Amino acid sequence: MAKRASGKGPTARRPAAKGAAKGAAKGTAKGTAESPTEAKRAQAKRAAAKTGAAAPAAAPARISAGRPGVPNPIDIHVGGRVRLRRTILGMSQEKLGELLGLTFQQVQKYERGANRIGASRLYDLSRVLDVPIPFFYEDMPPEVAGQSPRLRAGLSDAPPEPYREADPMARRETLELIRAYYKVKDVSVRKRILDLCKAMAHADDSE
Repeated sequence: MAKRASGKGPTARRPAAKGAAKGAAKGTAKGTAESPTEAKRAQAKRAAAKTGAAAPAAAPARISAGRPGVPNPIDIHVGGRVRLRRTILGMSQEKLGELLGLTFQQVQKYERGANRIGASRLYDLSRVLDVPIPFFYEDMPPEVAGQSPRLRAGLSDAPPEPYREADPMARRETLELIRAYYKVKDVSVRKRILDLCKAMAHADDSE
């Protein structure tokens, strides 16, 4: 009876050993299998190698407005125009800062170009200093204009198509003209002004 029991022992353990080996093999295969994304990447590389196609080009690097810590020459020019207009008006940095809700130190940084003037701030400056926004870019030397981020990126220097507003009645110039027109109290004078404008418009159309 003892011999039978000892003879059955190894036979009984074989199925368990086979199951463990099969489980280990499955685990190894699962761990080494490629994910769907990696498989697609590998397939694309193999296809590109066969056809000789070049790898997709990387996105162009972002061109900064200037070197870190160094103001862009255009910002310096705009700041200088702010200082010029403020000086012409006889306005101090403290007064300009007060009108803009800034300290005079912040105004100094704007005028030196150390701080770039944002679009909303430039709008405020044009109103407070009573000049159109293009004033701040006038008399800009070509070497300064060439430092714009667009040109530094190597893009074309061709002038873009002129911007035309869809509704001319929304332009500031039109509104100012209408206000000035209705400030003329004499109706007959207003009519002559209107006739003059119409005549000038027709003359331009006929040329």
